[in-house]
Amino acid sequence: MAVARALGFNFVETGKLYRAVAWKAIRAKIARDDERALAALCARLKVSYELSPDGPHVAVDGEDVTAALGGPDVADAASAVSANPNVRAALLPLQRRLARPPGVVMEGRDIGTVVFPAAKYKFFLDATPAVRARRRCRDFARMGIAADEAMVTRDLVARDGRDAARTTAPLRRARDAVYVDTSDIPFDEVVELIVGRVRAGEERR
Repeated sequence: MAVARALGFNFVETGKLYRAVAWKAIRAKIARDDERALAALCARLKVSYELSPDGPHVAVDGEDVTAALGGPDVADAASAVSANPNVRAALLPLQRRLARPPGVVMEGRDIGTVVFPAAKYKFFLDATPAVRARRRCRDFARMGIAADEAMVTRDLVARDGRDAARTTAPLRRARDAVYVDTSDIPFDEVVELIVGRVRAGEERR
């Protein structure tokens, strides 16, 4: 979001869309591996993603569910649900519609390879599992959720494995994406690096 603000662009975190489907599936008591039921759910589901100054708001069938999407149970279910080709196909048009003027910074695991393979600028952000887990635990703490760092690390590694192995839109770096290992780089420096490259590219055009 900080990159989007610096550039004056919109920001879209596509993971929230998959979490919204997972949240609805949990409420409807649909198993995360029930492909037929998930396909039927997506066929009738109405998911919206509204941009606002205080961050994005996600609604499911008219209900704002933004606050409910940050928990570990929803995150874990979203990883499994997102492997369903029908779920990905249902959310792809919405993701593409969210690319509105004056520009968009879109975060997700298949943005540079599937959603916008012809994007002008692509960055593949990475960090060691331990660093990512530490950051995730800080996020949980801000939400008042207790989390065990070792367990969060195992969950992250397992999720990466599932996402990389899925047949539809697997997690992988686009060949033309700039790789950035953020493990030992402060947040502000990561933002400056990305914004600097985009601005330099625009100046050369």
